Amino acid sequence: MIPAAVEKLTDGLQPRLVWENEDALTFEFGQYPDRRFVKWASASSYLDLTAEAERMTWAAPFTSVPDVLATGADEEGSWLVTAALPGTCAVQDWWKAKPEATVRAIGEGLRAMHEAMPVPDCPFSWMAEERVERARHRAAADQIDPVRDWQPEHLGYSIPQALDLVADIPPVDRLVVCHGDACAPNTLLTDDGRCGGHVDLGDLGVADRWADLAIATWSTTWNYGPGWQDVLLDAYGIAPDEARTRYYRLLWDLSS
Repeated sequence: MIPAAVEKLTDGLQPRLVWENEDALTFEFGQYPDRRFVKWASASSYLDLTAEAERMTWAAPFTSVPDVLATGADEEGSWLVTAALPGTCAVQDWWKAKPEATVRAIGEGLRAMHEAMPVPDCPFSWMAEERVERARHRAAADQIDPVRDWQPEHLGYSIPQALDLVADIPPVDRLVVCHGDACAPNTLLTDDGRCGGHVDLGDLGVADRWADLAIATWSTTWNYGPGWQDVLLDAYGIAPDEARTRYYRLLWDLSS
């Protein structure tokens, strides 16, 4: 069912559902170059689409992200309207059919994004200390369900054990402005197979680059199968770091 607000926003054009998860629906409408997207979150969702719009607006002068066209809310939910970027989601079937080239493009695109955005000027944070505190609050509020929320590799931990582990934050390798959800579906690739930009920037902020890299490499396994993690790191231009990767993946499961 299409939310009433989305129907109003699409100006009589038929919206097409292009992405769905437990937190939001994303619809596409119009034709390029006037193609638009509406991201809609129910009133019960934890998503803050106004905060995402603020991050996108800040990032736009430095890197390729969608232009924000409108935000709003009513008693049913909130929405964010953006202009389309050139390219298609990196988990479309035609990109999955050539995983090495696709994963390399994702790694190169993530490095370019990290290099482009200036850390001293960024007003947003995604530091581990804040995320650990958020995880503690979620645990205290009984909002963490390992069976529902965690990847299989973490199910051997209890919640208190996991919280103890993430309290030991590794030294920062390098601060960058992180994407905040560097999974493959949030990278767009152009027809020539290069990164055309990034979407879903609600957690963009300053953090150790491994906060992004740990999830970007993890995502290659989910979306393309085993064996592509080192390809992404090679394209990014960095050697594997098993300790930081383990840490930020556990923190992801606890705080996302």
